[in-house]
Amino acid sequence: MKEKILLVGGGGHCHSVIDVIELEDKYEIIGIIDKKELIGNDVLGYKIIGCDDDLEEFFKKYKNAVITVGQVKSNVIRVKLFEKLKHIGYSLPIIISPLAYISKHATISEGTIIMHQVLINSNVKIGKNCIINTKALIEHDSIIEDNCHISTASVINGSVTVQEGTFFGSNATSKESVEIGGFIKAGSIAK
Repeated sequence: MKEKILLVGGGGHCHSVIDVIELEDKYEIIGIIDKKELIGNDVLGYKIIGCDDDLEEFFKKYKNAVITVGQVKSNVIRVKLFEKLKHIGYSLPIIISPLAYISKHATISEGTIIMHQVLINSNVKIGKNCIINTKALIEHDSIIEDNCHISTASVINGSVTVQEGTFFGSNATSKESVEIGGFIKAGSIAK
């Protein structure tokens, strides 16, 4: 029997997360938590069943949640949701696409999602509440701190530290053995 899970956030990132969860086939999606005025709406066949104010009530019945709010301009909402869900007592499992490759020598922390065709090499450490997006490559001995978004088709080279809260844009590439942080634009070289 699959474990039940709530999705918190019903926008575009939620669509991608639904696809990963369905393919992973480990969790049964109960419904989506979003804005009060959206309750009853449908997202890829799943109903928006409540808003943030309902999370404590839902916890009485469901123990797992995943944050399906994306991170582009800021991670503030994702961080607040993570803290709220942890305070209530929710388990925030690691969600991993079966189409991703993750070295058995890598570590990934709670609340992180690994999307399709991601490649994570040996001795990589990924923090809490991160998005590792489609086709991202994270090379050996790199550290992705908490609350980061490593965007689509980006490359983190070996022995890089990505500081907490960093947004690393689509198709951006880092130099090796550097520490980077903040907002890294799409297509740029991070040195």
